[in-house]
Amino acid sequence: MDLTLKRFDLRNLGSWAGDAVLPVGIMILVAMMVLPLPVFLLDTFFVFNILLSLLILMVAMHTYRPVDFSSFPNLLLIATVLRLALNVASTRIILTSGHTGEDAAGKVIRSFGDFVIAGNFTVGIFVFVILVIINLMVITKGAGRVSEVSARFTLDAMPGKQMAIDADLNAGILSPEEATLRRSEVGTEADFYGSMDGASKFVKGDAVAGLLILAINIIGGLIIGAAQHDMTIADAAQTYVLLAIGDGLVAQIPSLLLSIATAIIVTRVSSTQNMAEHIGRQVNLSRAWVPVAVVMAIIGVIPGMPNLMFLTFAAMSAGAAFYARQAEDAALEDDANSDDGATTIEKAEPQSIELADVTDYSAVSLQLGYGLISMVDADQGGPLVTRITGIRREVSRALGFVVPGVRIRDDLALGPNAYRIRVGQTIVGEDEVYPDRKLALAGARSNIALDGIEVKDPSFGMDAIWIRPHQQAEAEANDYVVI
Repeated sequence: MDLTLKRFDLRNLGSWAGDAVLPVGIMILVAMMVLPLPVFLLDTFFVFNILLSLLILMVAMHTYRPVDFSSFPNLLLIATVLRLALNVASTRIILTSGHTGEDAAGKVIRSFGDFVIAGNFTVGIFVFVILVIINLMVITKGAGRVSEVSARFTLDAMPGKQMAIDADLNAGILSPEEATLRRSEVGTEADFYGSMDGASKFVKGDAVAGLLILAINIIGGLIIGAAQHDMTIADAAQTYVLLAIGDGLVAQIPSLLLSIATAIIVTRVSSTQNMAEHIGRQVNLSRAWVPVAVVMAIIGVIPGMPNLMFLTFAAMSAGAAFYARQAEDAALEDDANSDDGATTIEKAEPQSIELADVTDYSAVSLQLGYGLISMVDADQGGPLVTRITGIRREVSRALGFVVPGVRIRDDLALGPNAYRIRVGQTIVGEDEVYPDRKLALAGARSNIALDGIEVKDPSFGMDAIWIRPHQQAEAEANDYVVI
């Protein structure tokens, strides 16, 4: 008993801790914007920010369908707020403690600044601006446009998808549980693309904020260093530009990774493969690699070109074409073997039954007993098919849409003169009919009972009698309506 209670308490504690992670994390992000942050924690959060961005990018690349990563807009918002909170915290440290040296804002910012600047402040600023332009003008702008169009088309197609699900449900193709799941997927897809249309604005705003923060750090650092700490302009520039570029790069690289992840998600086509397999399978065509190898080889023999490099890539392209051709031949052999295997199985098991053999997906169907088959046999003058076509034409003209075709088939489970009408898988009518007899309906003055099979008229529910053809004159003389 004590062991069970202890296990129950541990499970509750783990569940409570998991539920509390996100709210506590959001509160920490807000606190980072207003409270001073130690340098060690600043480095830790910068490294965690890069880790989170890489994780989101890898998950986006290995997602089969965009809606499989439906939490992406939420993660994008959290990652953007984290990055902006780090920018605020690092800006506070740079402006307040930057005069103490290049290590004032931590090792991560200094390392990124040293790596990119390499002793030339102008080069560092230009590299940072180029990264922002790539992020803002190319990736983010394209992803935002794709998100907008996808959201619009997804919402426009939603009623049609719902109607298609209802049609499949009525036809018996889908069970009620499957139809409910499909409707949920359609709703989730619409919500996802609607969220992505707004989430792409986070990335765009983050890129603009990066430029403004860089300018604030440089201009503010120069003013504070020269006015408050008696630093020369050269010394202030050396310190504050290094810290500003490092801070901007530490923020822009994760931002660039998230922009790529956003573009991958919104341009992803649903398939049963991840992105690498999807692209690799479609690009691996020998017909495409052979011309590439030829063109690269031609460029490689032109005088003045880097011949060795072009010829090397030509050889690599030729190798890719060779392996692609082998893969295509292997796929053809596998298809041939599978076809042969299917033929062998079919010959070995001629009585095997597939699901398609016993499932009727027709919208309207008419099942006949074996005694009524002559009514649809054109060689025997069966009028049933022609009459059904005429009725469909009249009903379609009256209702304003084309009534689906009627599938007619025999059913040995029915009586010889029985028939059954189905709409989808629902039986809407069934009765018996005698093609060698006529149906007599009694009138108001009919007072003689005829010899025949007494039934109910299937159209109006009136008493009727199936009589022989030679009884028609007698029936009409006694006020019977003969059909």
